[in-house]
Amino acid sequence: MPDSLMYQQDHFVVLEPNQSEQFLTQSELLEKLKITLQQLIIEDLPPDLQNFNTAEAQAQYLLDTSCKLDIAPGQYLQWYAVRLEK
Repeated sequence: MPDSLMYQQDHFVVLEPNQSEQFLTQSELLEKLKITLQQLIIEDLPPDLQNFNTAEAQAQYLLDTSCKLDIAPGQYLQWYAVRLEK
């Protein structure tokens, strides 16, 4: 039986071009995604994200289903769940 610790997503490493990696909690990552999404034009978002009415719902959808958001040519956010404890 797999350990439930394997499926916890409490912390993430976030990668951005020309930036140092950041370690964020789930709530911090959701906030970062939400702020980033609010700065984008809705027509520039992937079609599946355009179906959501709020940046919060879009951010939660991204967190649940993806690990990358293309912002502009050469600009993106990538995030991966990490375990900080052993």
